[in-house]
Amino acid sequence: MNFEIVREKEFETYLDKSGYERLRVRLKIENGLLVDVVFQYESFIGNKWYSIVRYDCAHGYFHRDILKPNGDKEKQLIQIDNLKHASRYAEQDLKDRWGWYKERFIKKLGEK
Repeated sequence: MNFEIVREKEFETYLDKSGYERLRVRLKIENGLLVDVVFQYESFIGNKWYSIVRYDCAHGYFHRDILKPNGDKEKQLIQIDNLKHASRYAEQDLKDRWGWYKERFIKKLGEK
C-alpha cells in the first residue's frame, strides 16, 4: 500500500518595522516535493489590507499577478525551471521591490 504524504505550510512575515507591509506564504509539499506555492505581498492602506502582488501556480504555470484596486490583474508568466527556484525568486522579488509595487498600486488607487 502506497500512502501519499501531503503537508501544507502557511505563514506570514512583515517586510517593514511598522507591520503595515506583509508577505503571506503558502507551500504545499507532497512526498517531500514542493508542488504548489503562493507568495502574496499585502499592504495596510487606509485601515484596509490590500493584496498587491501574488506569485502562484494557478492555471497550471508559475506566474505573477500584479493586482489593481479595481480588481483587475496583470498576469505575467515567470519561466523558471523548477518550483524551488521559482519560490526563491518570488520571495526575493517581493522583499526587494515591495515599495515599488506599493507606489504603483497607490497611483492606481487614486485613479479608481
